[in-house]
Amino acid sequence: MSDNDQSSSRGVSDLFSRGRLVAIPRKARRREQLLVHLTQTLFEHDREYTEREINEALHTVHEDSAALRRYLVGGGFLTRTRDGASYRRAR
Repeated sequence: MSDNDQSSSRGVSDLFSRGRLVAIPRKARRREQLLVHLTQTLFEHDREYTEREINEALHTVHEDSAALRRYLVGGGFLTRTRDGASYRRAR
């Protein structure tokens, strides 16, 4: 993990309370820091996930797992098959 990645992970701690994400950041840079953190902590490299598994993992930190999933896919952190049946960590 690079120094920048480490500082990003430390920098998102104020977004959480008791292990739960308080709110999804509106500012793009801050949201990207959160998405990096979620990708690194919730998803393994070289593993395929179903949409249900992605939602369950994201739901452990925030009730709006669909929004987080969309941000992760849109930001290039997760890739999704064309039919939406499976996901993989991209970074």
